Amino acid sequence: MNKIVTILIALLPTLLLASFSGTIVDKTTFKPIQNATLSDSTNSVKSDKNGYFLIDSEEETYHVKAYGYRPFSVSYDMNDSVLEVEPITVKALYLTFWGASNNSKTSKRIMKIIEETEVNAVVIDIKNEYGSTLFWTSFKQANDYGAHKNRTNRDIAKFMKKLKDKNIYTIARIVTFKDELQASNNPDYAIKLDSNGSIWRNHDNMAWVDPYDKRSHEYAVSIAEEAAKVGFDEINFDYIRFPAKKNLRYSQKNSSKNREKAIGEFLDLAQDRLRKYGVFISVDTYGNICWSKDDNGIGQTVTALAAHADYLSPMLYPSGFAKGSFYFDNPSEHPYDVIYRSVKNIQDKIEPNRVRPWLQYFKDYAHKRRYYRKAEIQAQIRATQDINTGGWMMWSPSSKYHSEYFKPTLYKEGSETPLNSLRKALEEGK
Repeated sequence: MNKIVTILIALLPTLLLASFSGTIVDKTTFKPIQNATLSDSTNSVKSDKNGYFLIDSEEETYHVKAYGYRPFSVSYDMNDSVLEVEPITVKALYLTFWGASNNSKTSKRIMKIIEETEVNAVVIDIKNEYGSTLFWTSFKQANDYGAHKNRTNRDIAKFMKKLKDKNIYTIARIVTFKDELQASNNPDYAIKLDSNGSIWRNHDNMAWVDPYDKRSHEYAVSIAEEAAKVGFDEINFDYIRFPAKKNLRYSQKNSSKNREKAIGEFLDLAQDRLRKYGVFISVDTYGNICWSKDDNGIGQTVTALAAHADYLSPMLYPSGFAKGSFYFDNPSEHPYDVIYRSVKNIQDKIEPNRVRPWLQYFKDYAHKRRYYRKAEIQAQIRATQDINTGGWMMWSPSSKYHSEYFKPTLYKEGSETPLNSLRKALEEGK
């Protein structure tokens, strides 16, 4: 009898440990989804080729993340069930810090565009370059610096409900290491000039915090957590890099290896802290990351970032590429080719459905200074479709857009498409 009791006591932790299992499938096709991630607040598991998962956990809520699908949350009482996740190709418009309020005309115009077109998502500034937050947060450190004083949204719950009621995919843009408020209040870990040790500020007079310093990591992730709490589907980290300037002073030796490691550690912290909210994590990069063989001195490479983030968002603005790029005198006159070739060039490093590029919705500032209108906008969008990206995000600095630009124009039967033209050019070695 005593032996039986001893065995039962030994097995008690195992017997008490609850588990949650099920199958993850595409809501539209009902096909199983392999390598989907199911998480509780501390652990994650992957689904197998049949979409099956099993996680040992006693928590009440679980989150599903799969590339190309909306994030999905489920309660434990659906044990041994089929979890249907909704596919989505994100088509997002950027909404400025100043326009993201309940009563702004800019916000209302974007809502109207979403109602009339295939646009289904918005990218919203949650923390801008200065360090101001869009809404009042519970993050005391930022509030102590006055980050909330210039907030433009006084009722974030109402704002988010409007978006959710329209099934709009929501992306929270957070400017990461460029942060005047944080740097000026923490000169000990602000980036400094190597020559005299004073705080360095870039061309727009904004200071940066040291990406090597873990305090800068904790700060940005804490802001991200505030965005996740109010219901954003995705956290988008911008300026998640080192400044492209030499002769600056950091807390560590500034080598490419160390830079990539620091960015990776930041993203790992973000994944850990944000796991319990089930949000995706994306990172913004320069467009030339698709062509560079090194980190360009800023700590970003496709391979390194793909190992830590869910989505990669290179700024593939055709005007951002130098004369002669892609064998074009003026790359801005070839928006389709710039987008298509750039994504294709990295498809052996990251699946195209994990790439969601920023597209250009502003005047060509580098070459012919032409305005980007419907033809240029739709050419970029078609390129993302032809190379099967996870969607696109449109950057207009003023958040002003024309609805008709986002209503797809069908090709006439037998007409030459940009993809066919590009294939011919590639075959001819151009």
